[in-house]
Amino acid sequence: MEQYQSNRLKYFPITLFASVMGLAGLSIVLQKMAHVLHFSTFWGITLLYLVSAWFVFLNIMYGLKWIKYPDEVKVEFHHPVRMHFFPAYSICFLLFAIAFLSVNPAVSTVTWWIGIVIHLLLLLRTLYSWFHKNYKVATFNPAWFIPVVGPILVPVAGTRVANPEISWFFFSVGIIYWIALMAILMYRVIFHDPLPTKLVPTFFILIAPAAVGFIAYIKLTHSLDPFSRILFYFGVFTVLMLLTMVDKFAKVPFFISWWAYTFPLDAVTLSTALMYELTHFAFFKVLAGIFMGFTILIIAFVFIKTLQAVGKGRLCVPEG
Repeated sequence: MEQYQSNRLKYFPITLFASVMGLAGLSIVLQKMAHVLHFSTFWGITLLYLVSAWFVFLNIMYGLKWIKYPDEVKVEFHHPVRMHFFPAYSICFLLFAIAFLSVNPAVSTVTWWIGIVIHLLLLLRTLYSWFHKNYKVATFNPAWFIPVVGPILVPVAGTRVANPEISWFFFSVGIIYWIALMAILMYRVIFHDPLPTKLVPTFFILIAPAAVGFIAYIKLTHSLDPFSRILFYFGVFTVLMLLTMVDKFAKVPFFISWWAYTFPLDAVTLSTALMYELTHFAFFKVLAGIFMGFTILIIAFVFIKTLQAVGKGRLCVPEG
C-alpha cells in the first residue's frame, strides 16, 4: 500500500462523480420538500453551494489525472463498467441546472447547455461502443443505464430554459433506450450469473429512469395522464422490489458503487412530491416525507463510509 500513497492521483476514479449526482439531487429534494412540508430552503441552497465546490474539486483532480496520466483515463474510458460513469459527469451539469433554477436562472441556463452538449457527445460515443465492440452478456449491469438517464433528465430544466422541442428530442431517446436496456437486464439477471458483489448497489439505478421520466414527462405535457402514471408507479414499485433484496445489499462491503443508492432515491422522492402536488392526495405527501427521511439517512451513511474509506487509504488505489 505504501507505494500508492504518493500516487493516488493515478487511481482517482471517474466513479466519484456519482457522489455529486447524489448530493446535488439531495439539494433539489430539500428545496422541493421545503415547499411541500413548509420548512426553510436554507438547507437545500446551502448544500447546493457545498456540492458545487465539491464538483469543482473533482473537476480539478480528474483534470490533473487526465494531464499527468492520460493512459489511465483511456483505460477507464474503455472499461466495460467505468466507461458508463463518464456520462455521470454531464448529468451533474443537468442536475445543477435544475438545482439553480430558482436560485440563479443564469447559472441554470449555462449549466444546462453545457450538460446537454457534453452528454450528447458521451451518449453517442457510448452507443458507438455498444454497437461495435464484442461485449459479453455477463458484462452488462445497471450502470449501463446511466447514459440513458441523462436524456430523460434534460426536460426537467430544459422546458424552462430553451425551446421544448430540444427536450422532446432528448426525452424520446432516453425513454426508448431505457425500455431496450430493461429487456437486456432482465435476460441477464435471470439467465446468467449474479452481478459481482461490488456492482449489486447499482440495482438502485433501475429506479431513476421511471422516476425521472415521470417528472420530465409532466414538465413536457403538464398532464397527469395514463403514461405518466405508469412511469410514476413503476418507479415506486421498483423501490418496493429493491426493499425485498435488503439482505443482499446488507452483505456488500463498502465500494464507491454505494453512491448508486443515492441519486435514484432523490429521484423517487421528487417524483412522489410532484405526484402530491398534482393530486393533492395526502398519502403521497406522507410517502414523499418518508422517502426524504430515508434518502437523507442513506446519503449520510454513504458519506460517512466514504470518509472512513478515505481515512483508511482505501480510495484512489488500484482495483483488487
